[in-house]
Amino acid sequence: MNLLKAIHFDHPDSIPMIFHVNDSCWHHYNNEELYCLMASHPVLFPDLSSFENTTNPEFPDYARKNHLFIDPWGCKWQTNDDGIIGAVIEHPLETWDEFEKYNPPDPGKTTHWSPINWGEAASSKSSVGFFKSLNSADIGHGHTFLKLIDIHGYENSILDMADEKPEILQLLDMITEFNLGLVNRYIKEVGVEFLGYAEDLGMEIGPMLSPSMFRKYILPAYKQILKPAADAGIITHMHSDGDLKTLHTDLLSLNLHILNLQDLVNGIDWIRDNLKGKICIDLDIDRQKITVNGTPAEIHELIDYEISQLNDPAGGLTMIYGLYPGVPVENITALMDAMEEHAE
Repeated sequence: MNLLKAIHFDHPDSIPMIFHVNDSCWHHYNNEELYCLMASHPVLFPDLSSFENTTNPEFPDYARKNHLFIDPWGCKWQTNDDGIIGAVIEHPLETWDEFEKYNPPDPGKTTHWSPINWGEAASSKSSVGFFKSLNSADIGHGHTFLKLIDIHGYENSILDMADEKPEILQLLDMITEFNLGLVNRYIKEVGVEFLGYAEDLGMEIGPMLSPSMFRKYILPAYKQILKPAADAGIITHMHSDGDLKTLHTDLLSLNLHILNLQDLVNGIDWIRDNLKGKICIDLDIDRQKITVNGTPAEIHELIDYEISQLNDPAGGLTMIYGLYPGVPVENITALMDAMEEHAE
């Protein structure tokens, strides 16, 4: 399989490319125009469903406009656009006053987002995430650090880490145990081949917590929840938005096969100099600058430059673009053309 060859540096035939269309796009673009674009790029969309199924997605409760969603941890979420996951508007542990009464959800009954029947999950063998060619799953975007700040609040969590409040470690232990429950069930009951650990750590400049805080509080939890997958020989993938440069040595110390990171905020040349050949790079193509505000020619130049700097005949490169509202149609076309050209 070409994807496995790329991940394992086993001389893939081409660069695995994924073009993901967020569900919100179907009420921001002309549906026929966008669907026809997808249909005209069969390498990027080999299993494209019917027009009706594709253009009428069913939004989950946590991505429904003006719908108050309470997750299994008690965090209250809201979004103002169907298809886009919103933000936590109320934290269940804004203070520690109720911590002694706080109970985590049961990983035998629910994921971070919704109830799950593990027997049905095992029998369906339906892949979760973007790598559909493998039996894959994701333990839930925002599984550790982001879950901590969802529950307790960002400023509260950072200040309590700095003050070394014991409750922070206790809550992290609770989150880690829940994550281990998910990981072990995906491995033993579902039999996944590929497991994702998605968690945004970066901002536009620097990470959301200091490297020393990351090493003290978050890295040990990551090591715990990655170990069962590594022991089982499962491919592990981590997605993280934002500037990761000051965390990269710690991330490379983990049992990871693939690291998904953003191109321009980290710098293509920096990625080449610090990550190329050390881990399979799943390059997250720009969604803020060139693809939104540039020209089709600039988009082709961007993709060509990224590939010229990061690709190697041995492998170690996959690329993904996530389409969200606001990108001109001519730029969507340019992206699909450029990606499909290199995927063939």
